[in-house]
Amino acid sequence: MSLFIFLTVVQAIVATLLVTVILMQKSEGGGLGVGGSPTGLMSARGAADFLTRSTAILATLFVVLSIALAVMAVGTTSSRELDTSLERGASPVQSAPVDPLGAAAQPAPGAAPAAAPAAPADPLGSATKQ
Repeated sequence: MSLFIFLTVVQAIVATLLVTVILMQKSEGGGLGVGGSPTGLMSARGAADFLTRSTAILATLFVVLSIALAVMAVGTTSSRELDTSLERGASPVQSAPVDPLGAAAQPAPGAAPAAAPAAPADPLGSATKQ
């Protein structure tokens, strides 16, 4: 397990270096390229070649580390048992649907229909009688 953690840290470092090298390259829009005189230690062409090569090397290393970490992760967790730690308990099944109005809403079979309910009182009745 310690090798897995070590390779994960190495991959994080490689990813950080890869992002840095990519951002240092000059693009047609200017990018975040590092300025400097062309007569310095490395010329513009030499710097571009170095950054291009380092990008390719870091990208290849990143992909290889990703594949190695995936293989290691599958190798350590390749059990044939199903993980049931997130399984929810089944809710009890109701045998009959619940009537929200209760039995009073439906007349019993063979019984006479109930009288129509009284009209509700007008809550604004007193306001209109002015």
